[in-house]
Amino acid sequence: MKLDDLRSARGATTARRRVGRGHGSGRVKTAGRGSKGQNSRSGGGVRPGFEGGQNPIYRRMPYKRGFTNPFRIEYEVVNLDKLVELDLSGEINPVALHEAGVVRSSSDLVKILGNGEIGTAMHIRAHKFSASAREKIEAAGGTAEVIE
Repeated sequence: MKLDDLRSARGATTARRRVGRGHGSGRVKTAGRGSKGQNSRSGGGVRPGFEGGQNPIYRRMPYKRGFTNPFRIEYEVVNLDKLVELDLSGEINPVALHEAGVVRSSSDLVKILGNGEIGTAMHIRAHKFSASAREKIEAAGGTAEVIE
């Protein structure tokens, strides 16, 4: 086999349709373009997205700005002053906070923030603590335990 012997398989390629080339072709006169109108003319037609002068959909839609991080982790935040206000006894965890009506679900991730003052020692279990919250809890003699 040589390079000049290479051929495509039979039926693999079809000849380009030559329109407007006589009656025998079956596509005479208007050459499959119909009669009159913008699309029948040479160079006719409209750009992609054109809707006949109506404001096109890409201009009707509001702008989409920014992006949403699919890996963002949402925490339910609870401040120390809220924990003092609740006056919960024993271990404070997401289940206890849910029962007290502070967080929406007991399966939500909870972060404790350091807004407010804490006077008594509390054993708090949460998924995350701010540095100031951990400092205040430990200064009051309590423990801040991170749930994995």
